[in-house]
Amino acid sequence: MRKLKIGIVGCGGIANGKHLPAIKKNGNFEIVAVCDLIVERAEKAKKEYGTEKTRVYTDYMELVRQDDIEAVYCLTPNREHSPIAVAAMEAGKHVMCEKPMAKTYADAKKMLDTAKRTGKILTIGYQNRYRADSAYLKRACESGDLGDIYYAKAHAIRRRAVPTWGVFLNEEEQGGGPLIDIGTHALDLTLWMMDNYEPESVMGSVFYKLGDQREAGNAWGDWDPEKFTVEDSAFGFIKMKNGATIVLESSWALNSLDVDEAKTSLCGTKAGADMKDGLRINRVQYNHQCVEKPALGAGGVAFYDGKEEKDSDIEQRVFYNAVVNGEELIVKPEQAIVVTQLLEAIYESARTGKAVYFG
Repeated sequence: MRKLKIGIVGCGGIANGKHLPAIKKNGNFEIVAVCDLIVERAEKAKKEYGTEKTRVYTDYMELVRQDDIEAVYCLTPNREHSPIAVAAMEAGKHVMCEKPMAKTYADAKKMLDTAKRTGKILTIGYQNRYRADSAYLKRACESGDLGDIYYAKAHAIRRRAVPTWGVFLNEEEQGGGPLIDIGTHALDLTLWMMDNYEPESVMGSVFYKLGDQREAGNAWGDWDPEKFTVEDSAFGFIKMKNGATIVLESSWALNSLDVDEAKTSLCGTKAGADMKDGLRINRVQYNHQCVEKPALGAGGVAFYDGKEEKDSDIEQRVFYNAVVNGEELIVKPEQAIVVTQLLEAIYESARTGKAVYFG
């Protein structure tokens, strides 16, 4: 298999924690160039994941203009997703952009419009779709096992796990807190399972209740209240045009023991499903209520520990095959833009105290 020549823009946490290790493990990528505003981070990425020939930049425009780069990874704070992705596609590159698609719906639309006009591949890093439980549930939904899915919950609740590094607490850079950071994953999963991307209206509540606290028992140590400029929790009530309803819950800090992240619960006319205790599908069969819990591990074989392929590994393989072999994307920009549209509407509804309606 030939090497796909790529450029990396943004060499921070998401690059080192997710994409770069998966790219290296895949083996079918060649990192031609890396870029970061902090040159030391770019040099570190080159040393650990590139080659001696990997070029280092601090200006992404220099990187996207390079003729030997086929695809660009946009792994920056949310505010930069749109300008980098648009510039890359205008320069003839395919784009893998980390989630969410953009800080605002207007920025996401620029990305989608550019992808359509240039014919370049654009996908968004919603890797939770590649989990074993997600893949199984998607097949069940597509097969009609749940029937008409008319009510769902998107879960993204942390009790005390506020990210204290980078720009996570900076509203200007990120556009928000847990709603746009982890709520985006839960909403993406839910819409994908329902295969419903036509919202009618949104009501939202956003809370800034705990950000000024100290000694808060946070998983990553105390945050700086002076820098905590985003919400600590947010909730949305979404009504779709066909009448289906979605409740979205998200928090980095909430006094709750009901903790779930990047999960969905679905209620259909034939059956329901949730990811609360592994994947569970509930239905009535032979006049009795029953629960199905599929065995999603690959263990049970001598000398084999049953380790599954990681979702981030699958994500890289899907992107490679889309660019090199013309295979279909799993995460399409036409889907991801609706997630951004709904998140923005929740923030807007909370700000105005009114519902947001879509045409």
